[in-house]
Amino acid sequence: MEHVPPPAEELARLDRELAELDARRAQLLTRRAWLLAALRPPAPTAAPGWDPSAWGAPPGGRPGAPAQPWGHVEPKQPSAPRSAQNVLLTLGGLLLTVAAIAFTLVSWGSMGIGGRSAVLAVVTLGALTAPAVLLRRKLTATAEVLAALALVLTLLDAYAVHAVAAPDTDGLGFTAVASAVLAALWTAYGLALGRLRLPLPAAVVLAQWPLLFWAWAAGAPALVVGWALLATAVLDGTIALLGKGTGVRITACVGGSVMGFSALLVGLTLSTTASGPLGAVAPGALLLTAAAAALAGAWRAPKGFARTGGVVAGLAAVAAVGGVPAAAVPEDWGVLAYLGAGLALTAVVRTRLPRNAKLGVLVASAVVVAGALAGTVPGIAAVLLGPVTLLSDVWAGPPDGFRSALGSTLPWTGLAAAPVVLAVSAGLLGAAYRWWPSLSRTAAPLWARETAGSAGVPGAGIPGASGVPGAPGAATHAPGAPWYAGGRAGTPWYGGGASDARRRPSGAALRGAAGAGAAVLAWGALLLGGAVLDVPYTVAVTGETALVAGLLALAVRGTERGRDGSAAVPVTALVGAVAGAVSAGLLSLASEGASYAVFGALAALFAGAAVRAKAAVPRAVFAVASTVWATVLTGFAGRSLGLAPHETAPLVLLVPALTVLLGARLRRNPVALPVELTGALGALVAVGLAVPDAPFLALVLALCGVLAAGAAVRPERRPVAGYLAAALFVLATWVRLAASEVSFPEAYTLPVTVPALVVGFLRRRKDPEASSWTAYGPGLAATLLPSLAVAWTDTDWLRPLLLGGAALVVTLLGARHRLQALLVLGGAVLALDGLHELAPYVVQVAGALPRWLPPALAGLLLLVVGATYEQRLRDARRLKDALGRMR
Repeated sequence: MEHVPPPAEELARLDRELAELDARRAQLLTRRAWLLAALRPPAPTAAPGWDPSAWGAPPGGRPGAPAQPWGHVEPKQPSAPRSAQNVLLTLGGLLLTVAAIAFTLVSWGSMGIGGRSAVLAVVTLGALTAPAVLLRRKLTATAEVLAALALVLTLLDAYAVHAVAAPDTDGLGFTAVASAVLAALWTAYGLALGRLRLPLPAAVVLAQWPLLFWAWAAGAPALVVGWALLATAVLDGTIALLGKGTGVRITACVGGSVMGFSALLVGLTLSTTASGPLGAVAPGALLLTAAAAALAGAWRAPKGFARTGGVVAGLAAVAAVGGVPAAAVPEDWGVLAYLGAGLALTAVVRTRLPRNAKLGVLVASAVVVAGALAGTVPGIAAVLLGPVTLLSDVWAGPPDGFRSALGSTLPWTGLAAAPVVLAVSAGLLGAAYRWWPSLSRTAAPLWARETAGSAGVPGAGIPGASGVPGAPGAATHAPGAPWYAGGRAGTPWYGGGASDARRRPSGAALRGAAGAGAAVLAWGALLLGGAVLDVPYTVAVTGETALVAGLLALAVRGTERGRDGSAAVPVTALVGAVAGAVSAGLLSLASEGASYAVFGALAALFAGAAVRAKAAVPRAVFAVASTVWATVLTGFAGRSLGLAPHETAPLVLLVPALTVLLGARLRRNPVALPVELTGALGALVAVGLAVPDAPFLALVLALCGVLAAGAAVRPERRPVAGYLAAALFVLATWVRLAASEVSFPEAYTLPVTVPALVVGFLRRRKDPEASSWTAYGPGLAATLLPSLAVAWTDTDWLRPLLLGGAALVVTLLGARHRLQALLVLGGAVLALDGLHELAPYVVQVAGALPRWLPPALAGLLLLVVGATYEQRLRDARRLKDALGRMR
């Protein structure tokens, strides 16, 4: 009986089969199109705007059909005839221009007034008329050249009129009138002959000068010149927005930028140099008008120009509004006026300005705030780094005030407003951090994601919308599209679909950045405020220590929260606490009591923070810092006791000893290893202090060895600390022997040999299969080989005798316990030592024997060896096997 599936299952199966058929049909159609294209003769040129190297549908062609078969190479095209024509026309126009200028300037005096006027009038009229005729004959390039010549001729006509008809007229005034007339003439000419590209841009260039030259000719003050420049810039902006043609708009943009910048420069100069608030009102009006003009242009300009216009408008408004109160206060406090105006720009988010213009204004606000904060950097750097000068004169006595301790030559009176700037900025960032949800809702329209080509596409611009049909990144496949098309129809496989929206930081990250900035700026405001007020030295030291405590509290509180973008606040507080602790510690070096108080407080504060912190990394940082401060305290104790640096070294080892005990207590806690490593660095400092005195150095090395041995008791530290302890003990012994002027090598080698042999013995007990070379070889070689080298040059009999006896004992032990290293090393040393002792007697006997006896004995020996050669080989093999069976 045939199984009949349910309707839903049968429908799904039919859909799958139809989809497979459609896909197969699309592949076959693609292959058919390619074959037809391959059989068709090659096209002479590719379609405009289409790249033949890319697979896809050319304009008017079938999908997937390339213009040429594989391997086709386009023939090299000769240079277009138009290029040569343009070169010839350009050269001809230049020559005619040069000739016209030479005629006007050089040959002017050889003709009468009527003739000269007639010549220029006829030539100019002909040059102006000819382009119209040439355009009707479609000779555009020639018409452009003659139009350029006509432009030069009209300028020469203006010069001729001034030189002949109005020689007594002021040059600047005449130039203003002439440029205005010529600009109007060329505007009308360009509009009449719309196919010419030169007249209208030339008219825009000529329109830049009438107002400026008129102001100069009238002897107007700088403010009037600024208004003339601004009016010209407004005209240029209007042309750039409403004009037709790329050349006209580009020329207007360039001219407007130059004139507008010049107007802003004039207004800013007058505003900053005004003698009072009333004197700053007029330049402020100029700047405010410029801001309004820039904002009006940004309202209609494209994206990039709109943002630029917003930035210019914002900066001009700040200069206009802030300049008036800045002129009424002392120069050092003027920055607050500009800062307030810059902060007021943030109100633009509630206006109906276009989005890009708003962003530009907000960028201007950020630039103003950043500029105000940049002025505080020298003062903060002096407060943090100035105490470094106290390192050269520790405990010289408390200075008179905070500034004296800094040793800086900064003009502190000029930084009076800097703490206020920092405090205001910190307050605003803190408010943003506190009320971030409300702020983010207000500014949400500004940060809406933009995705190219996403208009009308469902899911476009939505984070994580790759699964939404039509969203960028969605894996869609258009029916009938070739299999290699990948994404949407018409998109090549290598294109990857529409570009994803730009990644922007999350709200939590932005809020964390605001909180971190508020913490840093508030800290800087308090530090710089103390320096500006020149508070007493005690107050400064106490204040900096209290700030460190506050930052530590903030960092510890932040570690209790989850890891998200808000982690910037505790991380910044941690870094600031460490930097502030270093600065406070350096500042305290001027006084002995302050040094003990500050470093003791820092050690306690950081230790408490390490106990309270929840995260591993902050705990480790706090613990390490506390260890460093405690180590510095031990150094202070030695100085207070009047000890020399090498005598202070044992005191410095107190902190490493405590870290070893603390490590044993913490065991596998993540904080244990950083603390112990910091203690090891403290021990290294103690060794460096003891270097000038050898006996103390030996003592310090021995104490370090004891500490390392104590750490080696723990299994997790034994692999490193055990070897380190042995090395430190050996170094301590060697230094002590060198200090006692001991020259016997055995005194230096036996302290190495004995522990090495003990370690080897213990290893052999644990692992009987271990090689004797590994267990005993290094220890024996450390003493036997140096002693043998000295014995060969020693004329006394005691060392060779003792060495031979020791080598004999080692050899017998090796033979008894079948240890290869002992047998070989002991036997070799014994043989060489015996050879050294018997060598004089052998020389004496050899001198007493007849000369023929040694060769005879040698020959006899060779005969015996040759006769028993096979037996000797077997003996050698047995000896080799016997040695090989030893461990």
